[in-house]
Amino acid sequence: MEADSKIVVIGASTGGLKALQTLLSALTSEFPLPIAIAQHRGADSESLIRFLGGSSRLPVKEPEDKEPIEAGNVYLAPRDYHLLIDDGSFALSTESPVAYARPSIDVLFESASDQYQDRVIGVILTGANRDGARGLQKIKAAGGLAIVESPDSAKCREMPDAAIAITAVDWVLPLEEIGRRLDELTIARVTPTVSEGVYL
Repeated sequence: MEADSKIVVIGASTGGLKALQTLLSALTSEFPLPIAIAQHRGADSESLIRFLGGSSRLPVKEPEDKEPIEAGNVYLAPRDYHLLIDDGSFALSTESPVAYARPSIDVLFESASDQYQDRVIGVILTGANRDGARGLQKIKAAGGLAIVESPDSAKCREMPDAAIAITAVDWVLPLEEIGRRLDELTIARVTPTVSEGVYL
């Protein structure tokens, strides 16, 4: 996968707001792909958008149902809605929680894989459950790229550990390096190496 990637999908849970702030702040204003985020949340929507937007050079927003996906934007799943991708647009769903979560990381990742196949970059950050592991596995099986925050840098390592346990991920990176790697992946193919802290 090279610069023809179409979307980045990110999943986070416990400790995720700080992790997302760190990741987004590392991206340049020229980052060319849309980013869709499923963060397990209970916070007020407007304050959360302001919190993440204050750290991001890219616009941060909650998508509306059937809103077209546009490059260079960060989309945060609304509270209590599953966020899905359908024919180049977002779809919002109030179907039952998956693994006790709505929004579900697995739901977002699996719909992105169905839509874009090998042109998806999936990222799993900190979290205290297993949501996202199955979805990342599907992204990787379809030929997409899989990045996981190092369990050692995660506030809660359960979610990174669960993803690593079932998927041969491409990179396991400290949180501070993930944004830089995403920037690199939009320019040219990067081959994982053991020296970069990859679990093989």
